Parts: sequence; structure tokens; C-alpha cells
Amino acid sequence: MTASTPPGQARCCAPPRPGTGGGVAAEAVAVPRGSLPEVELELVPLPGGVTQQGNNAGDGYPQDGETPVHAVRLSPCRIGQFTVTNRLFGRFAADSGYRSDAERFGWSFVFGGLLPDDFPDTRAVAAAPWWRQVYGADWRHPEGPQSDLDGRDDHPVVHVSWADAAAFCAWSGTRLPTESEWEHAARGGVEPGCHYPWGGEREPSGEHRMNVFQGRFPGENTVADGYAGTAPVGAFEPNGYGLFNTTGNVWEWCGDWFDPTYYGSSPALDPQGPPAGSHRVMRGGSYLCHDSYCFRYRVDARSANTPDASAGNIGFRVVRDA
Repeated sequence: MTASTPPGQARCCAPPRPGTGGGVAAEAVAVPRGSLPEVELELVPLPGGVTQQGNNAGDGYPQDGETPVHAVRLSPCRIGQFTVTNRLFGRFAADSGYRSDAERFGWSFVFGGLLPDDFPDTRAVAAAPWWRQVYGADWRHPEGPQSDLDGRDDHPVVHVSWADAAAFCAWSGTRLPTESEWEHAARGGVEPGCHYPWGGEREPSGEHRMNVFQGRFPGENTVADGYAGTAPVGAFEPNGYGLFNTTGNVWEWCGDWFDPTYYGSSPALDPQGPPAGSHRVMRGGSYLCHDSYCFRYRVDARSANTPDASAGNIGFRVVRDA
């Protein structure tokens, strides 16, 4: 962990990959442009204009740098309705021959509650023992070598690092959203001050509208929202801009470097994030978020991880400039 990452943040949301120097080598991998038709990316228009960014409710994590609330003017773009699926990432891997960071390192982090009872002993993360270092876990094998993608073509690809997401973007002629674009898109036009794309209540009238951990974390998941792990990318209702699952399901990589002080000096026009750093921004929360330990399943919440980190709850969606 470095001074630029809030204490415990990355371990809570997904652990960093230890001792790898931030994935610099992985970021340098060159990927040829592919021939994916734009229609398969399922991009929708994201209007530009002035929007408010940040948490004005005062119930977030001060160390994450969710304040001050500030106005930014954004240019229009086109953004994925869905996070990138296993099917699309598989198309990319087959076309380019790309090997993900998890495949190169030979392991990734898996939530212990998704492993079978007879799974061999694995190394747990000391500060977050529900995370297990599983050899053979990667995007094709989300719970380890005994698992596969059968029935999960339309689920979000996981175990992808920031570097993997950037490689997919290079192949597909897209890019990762900036943090400001992501928050604007995730809100779906809902007024600032609301934590969710549909308003201020997490489960209005008792209706589940996203995939987060239900029950007593980490050992008792009631699966009240219908999903123990990832949900299909089109699960639940879309927000006002037509985007699905901008809160819960999987964390989404953004293009920006992370700095908890950035909001205090963020440019007013199309902010791109700090010029350098050690961690990249993640947004949106995941199926493991639970308010007893991680109230980051909000459109105004921030998190970060090293560019080569991968886990079973991290994915991404893409943007193309208008």
C-alpha cells in the first residue's frame, strides 16, 4: 500500500497484487486493433454538459477523497450499456492471442465463499481473510481451475487487471471512461445527492435493484437479490441513460490515476485525473459490498487498486469519443 491509497481500501474492495511494482510491464503490452463491429460493443450516447461530482451527504469515507462536491463540464461520448462480457473478452483473447495478468502470474484472488467446501487450502489475505489466493484462477476459470464459463457468456468478465482492460480497449478502438465520465454516466441523470442511479433508497419498497452481498458478511449470504456471485450484465433495470449495473455486480476500472486529494484541484473541463500515480480508480462496488464493512456501492464512492491487480469482482466498461 502507498500513501496515495486510503488505508485498507484496496484490501477491502479487492486486494492488490503483492510485490509486482504496479504492473508497469503489463501496461506496455502492445495489442493490434481488432475487427469487432461497433454494434457488438452496445454503446449508447452519453450527453455532455455540466454535472456535479462527489458526495454531499457526508456519509462516505473521508480518506477516499469523495469531497468537495464540484462542478465539471464533460464532452459527449458513447459508453457501454453493459460491462464487457466473458463472450466479448473471449473474442478479444482469441483474435489477439492476449494473455491476461492473472494468466501470466498464474493466480488471482477469489472470494472464499464461492469456493467448494472441499477446495484445497489456499493462502488468505491477512487483513481480509475472505480473499483467497487461488492458483489457476483467471477470467476463464473464475473460481479456480475446476471452474469454467459454462452458462456465463453474458456475465461480466472478471479477474481482469487495469492493464488487461486497457489492452481490450486498444483492440476494440475504445478507451476506459474517466472517473468524471463514469460518475456522470452512472447517475443516469438523477440529481446529485442521491447515492444510487434510481434515487436515495437502496431498496425502495423492498425491491432489490442491484447485486450486493445480502445477509451477514462474509459467512452468511442470503442471496436475497438473486445472485451469490456475478449477475448477467443485463440484470436489473437500466438507469436513465440506459446503463445497466453501474452499482453492485463488479467494480469497474476507470482510466484515471487515483489521488484522494484530486477533487480539490480537479479541472472544470473534462478532468482526466492526476498525471501519475501508483493506483488506478475503480468505481461502482461489487457483489461483495456490504454496508457492515464497505459502503462503496454508490455512484459517488471511490476506490482504487494497482494496475496489475485482479480479482473475481473486478471488470470494466468502455467508452468511445463522440
